[in-house]
Amino acid sequence: MSIKSEVSRETARAVTEKRRMAPVAAGAVIAAAMAGVALATPGVGVLSGAIVARASFLATEAVDLKVKVAGEPGPIQVSQAQDTAMQQLVLAPGGITGWHSHYGPAVALVKAGQLTLYSADDCSARTYGAGEAFIDTGDHVHLAKNTSSINAEVWVTYFDVPAGNTVRKDEPAPLGNCGL
Repeated sequence: MSIKSEVSRETARAVTEKRRMAPVAAGAVIAAAMAGVALATPGVGVLSGAIVARASFLATEAVDLKVKVAGEPGPIQVSQAQDTAMQQLVLAPGGITGWHSHYGPAVALVKAGQLTLYSADDCSARTYGAGEAFIDTGDHVHLAKNTSSINAEVWVTYFDVPAGNTVRKDEPAPLGNCGL
């Protein structure tokens, strides 16, 4: 057998092996992509999530916000208050935001409807109606659901939003998904 035919035979084996492994590699890439998608918990019934304003305080050294929320171990400190955004969130009846957290604290005002906030830590729920407000500490994984028969409208001011980022970080659903 000549050296040339031996090289051709080895080349043919390598090409055959690559062809055989291509579907396996493609499947692995697709599975990895699907796993990433499966972890995300997008909202359902979100009619609007418009960011209505973004602003920065000019005198950053003068911005020092601290809030003590009942039930929290200590005050909530806003370290980058100069990066602030405001959102109008509208959820259809039964609509959910998906599991998410925020970069920093957020102050939410329920203008219409009723919003139930579920905590990923222990699946506890707290309901807020029109005219009520609440503070989210930031980095707290939660889901909001419109538990009223009308559109829920919530206005939220977010602090510590890095420039160019969204106001929320998608998070995986907690184990058991809290029955949602």
